[in-house]
Amino acid sequence: TMSSSKTLLVLENFIAGKFVPCSSYIDSYNPSTGDVYCRVPDSGKEEVEAAVRAAKDAFPVWSSKTPLERSQTLNKLADLIEQDLEAFAQAESKDQGKTITFARTVDIPRAVYNFRFFASSILHHTTECAAAAVGCLHYTSRTPVGVAGLISPWNLPLYLLTWKIAPAIACGNTVVAKPSEMTSVTAWMMCKLFEKAGIPHGVVNVVFGTGSKAGEAIVCHPDVPLISFTGSTLTAQRIVEKSAPHCKKLSLELGGKNPALVFDDADLSQCIPATVRSSFANQGEICLCTSRIFVQKGIYDEFLKRFVAETKKWKVGNPSDPTVNVGALISKEHLEKVRNYVKKAQAEGAKILCGEGVDSLTLPAGNQKGYFMLPTVITEIKDESCCMQEEIFGPVTCVVAFDTEEEVVERANGVKYGLAATVWSSNVSRVHRVAQRLHSGLVWTNCWLVRDLNLPFGGVKASGVGREGAKDSYEFFTEVKTITIKH
Repeated sequence: TMSSSKTLLVLENFIAGKFVPCSSYIDSYNPSTGDVYCRVPDSGKEEVEAAVRAAKDAFPVWSSKTPLERSQTLNKLADLIEQDLEAFAQAESKDQGKTITFARTVDIPRAVYNFRFFASSILHHTTECAAAAVGCLHYTSRTPVGVAGLISPWNLPLYLLTWKIAPAIACGNTVVAKPSEMTSVTAWMMCKLFEKAGIPHGVVNVVFGTGSKAGEAIVCHPDVPLISFTGSTLTAQRIVEKSAPHCKKLSLELGGKNPALVFDDADLSQCIPATVRSSFANQGEICLCTSRIFVQKGIYDEFLKRFVAETKKWKVGNPSDPTVNVGALISKEHLEKVRNYVKKAQAEGAKILCGEGVDSLTLPAGNQKGYFMLPTVITEIKDESCCMQEEIFGPVTCVVAFDTEEEVVERANGVKYGLAATVWSSNVSRVHRVAQRLHSGLVWTNCWLVRDLNLPFGGVKASGVGREGAKDSYEFFTEVKTITIKH
């Protein structure tokens, strides 16, 4: 009806310090109700052109500021987001489907911390100086690259967008950013704080829209020398192809099919709750989630029994209910895709121990049309199955048995991805041995998702290119120059 469409939130692009309406819009849904939540600009070449121009114009002034000046601005922005933490958390939960608890405790605090972290780290980077050949002095300097194109996904919307914007502008670059069209609200809310934080016009421009239109225009723009992207391997392949003619600098953080290796000397009292969390946190919509759990034969039965019992305690429902553990999946299409994986597993003769198609899901009245799914545990499944090879990106995990260390390392490595792995064992030598042999950018032992932003983050194989972290992000968002002076 007309009356309800009047109250819909309508987002606008943020270009050169102003909100600019767009000629066409797309609907963005509230995943927990299935209703339209807001309208998002359907930007394309024209909007991106304007944003790149604004970013180029802002570059000389912003890049010549001192690290301290930029640092103060980033800290101010962090403070402003933190003052609005509850409003941001509510919006993120409503827009993405994640629980209010997760948005409050993980997403928004981490977005704030991203700015604080890079505000601090930028003050401590020094350049090397080396006097080598006789009669010459050599030194290096690092300078910002220019306009950074930043494309972020829908699973951790503000968290992953700020993880790109913060280092980009800390290093003196200017930005054209595109959040996912499915989760754009918190990015738009953040744009309202830029003026007050003292970010000059044009330093951060946010263009909303789809990957195929707005994203493509950013990637293909000759004046955007650097692209940082988090999302699917498929989209990344397209980015590599489209950016090749311009020889762009790329950082790609892609999917995972992350194994957990549970040895028979694991402390199950810690392992079980942590592995349930690593499987189902944020509805399983985290690139670091565990989706293949290998358990040594001696403890397999006990592990399975306890794991399923613990999984069944996770409550699915209205994301705004603070007692809920699992919210809604991002979209109707995505829910369908995740459910199809479970159907395929069943067709292959695998056992579904709990969740989808086994247990019934009761939802509150207002959430009947939402995109919900119970945490699902699959067992008796072959390593060759698509459920063990492809990234499902939902609340689904597979548990299988193994015999020897040798065997499990080989099986864990037997997928195209290599982002993260977890190892559960109390044997120190084994932990180091196995960590060395896993083809993975990150290995956690007896824990999961413990992050220090100083440390390199990223994957191998189809899980990505490049690393992010204090030193790594600094190196990505600057160019190094070697200067030689004969004296």
